Amino acid sequence: MRYQKVELCGLNTAKLPVLKESEKRELMEKAHAGDKEARERMICGNLRLVLSVVQKFSSRGENPDDLFQVGCIGLMKAIDHFDPSLGLRFSTYGQPMIAGEIRRFLRDNNAMRVSRSMRDTAYKAMQAKEMLQKKLGREPYLREIAEEVDLEPHTVSLALESVVEPVSLFEPLYSDSGDAVFLMDQLKETSGGEESWISGMQFRDSVSQLSEREKKIMALRYLSGKTQVEVANEIGISQAQVSRLEKSALKRIKAEL
Repeated sequence: MRYQKVELCGLNTAKLPVLKESEKRELMEKAHAGDKEARERMICGNLRLVLSVVQKFSSRGENPDDLFQVGCIGLMKAIDHFDPSLGLRFSTYGQPMIAGEIRRFLRDNNAMRVSRSMRDTAYKAMQAKEMLQKKLGREPYLREIAEEVDLEPHTVSLALESVVEPVSLFEPLYSDSGDAVFLMDQLKETSGGEESWISGMQFRDSVSQLSEREKKIMALRYLSGKTQVEVANEIGISQAQVSRLEKSALKRIKAEL
């Protein structure tokens, strides 16, 4: 594949080095052992990966230089946290890490802000929803939640929508034989809007069947973009346990769908 010359942060991306997988493994071992030069070579040798991810966000209207620098931060995090024993290609692990860092940047710099009162309403509605779920033994209707918090249904609906983090169709769900599987790969192609809504409801129902710990892991991994190591530290379990619970949850969601 030939790369055209693109100037990003003063770099001619057409001249960026390309590393073989064997070179990456060798440099990764040295970098994890504290070799700073090996870490720098690993970073430079994977800048094309950052470029490929940045190009997916080109329609956002953001400065490419800014996105490239943010992507490099994601790359460095991926290098520092990558576990070669997982048997994955580094690019399979690094790509979602880089994309997650860019998404956090775009989210934090989004001009749209949700008011404090709207957030308070949303949190009250979520608490009421959880209470009603336990009381009724089923998913409560919007009108029932609205009655519980003494607000109009449309107000509750707007509040809940305001705190939902948008998820890209290119959100990586998991890796299958070294290749990332994205959210859009799991969506059924339909010709009618009604079927699309039904599919979305089925997905939400599938997620609702997970345990609270599995839900938290999935939220931290695929909404907050955190690594398994970061999730493990936050929850207080090992990275291996996070990996097992995540795989189990994904398997159940896929089976339900």
